[in-house]
Amino acid sequence: MTNVVTLKINDQDVSGRDDETILELARENKIPIPTLCHLEGLSNIGACRLCLVEIKGMNKLLPACVAKVQEGMEVYTDTERLQKYRRTILEMLFAEGNHICSACVSNGRCELQRVAQKLGMDHVRLEYRYDNRTVDASHERFALDYNRCILCTRCVRVCDEIEGAHTWDVMGRGVESRVITDMHQPWGESETCTSCSKCVQVCPTGALFEKGKAVSEMTKRKGFLAYLTSMREGLK
Repeated sequence: MTNVVTLKINDQDVSGRDDETILELARENKIPIPTLCHLEGLSNIGACRLCLVEIKGMNKLLPACVAKVQEGMEVYTDTERLQKYRRTILEMLFAEGNHICSACVSNGRCELQRVAQKLGMDHVRLEYRYDNRTVDASHERFALDYNRCILCTRCVRVCDEIEGAHTWDVMGRGVESRVITDMHQPWGESETCTSCSKCVQVCPTGALFEKGKAVSEMTKRKGFLAYLTSMREGLK
């Protein structure tokens, strides 16, 4: 049983169900909160931490995509502290991989770039790692450029929750973390991949892409996720 709760977001009175997240309620009320790992139709894991928000009376920042609303809660989504955190997170993402926008084929079609522009990040103050990451082009239709992967795990979740194949997973820890297919087999040798392209559709940076196509030709249909999820739930 769900209950209606009332709270404040940026001093604005709002109401919602107690099973809703702060992010869901904020978007219902046209209050922007930046995200990268979140995608409607997939489960939330709070990986990118861009959606962190401040709660009055709490020193700890909470990820809005997984934190549930509570009665009387006072939420702030765009404080100076949050702006500093988000800028640092974005700079770390840009410094860790190869995200030089002017030389990237995803320039103009990249969610990471779009978020950075919205948040006013026009340069990186951190030292670049310049990792020499590989490109897996073993699949006949698709390829994975590890230099552009930000470990949002959208590909992992869509393959598991929507397609039901669970071809993708994550291995390693910290800076050694990587998305992998099967038991770290080349993508082209996967026995579980159905070549459905869902993982490519949800990738926010173009790390997963279709061979022989310009990024502008890879039209992404995010709406299909919510549709497929509702259909599957209706069949249970």
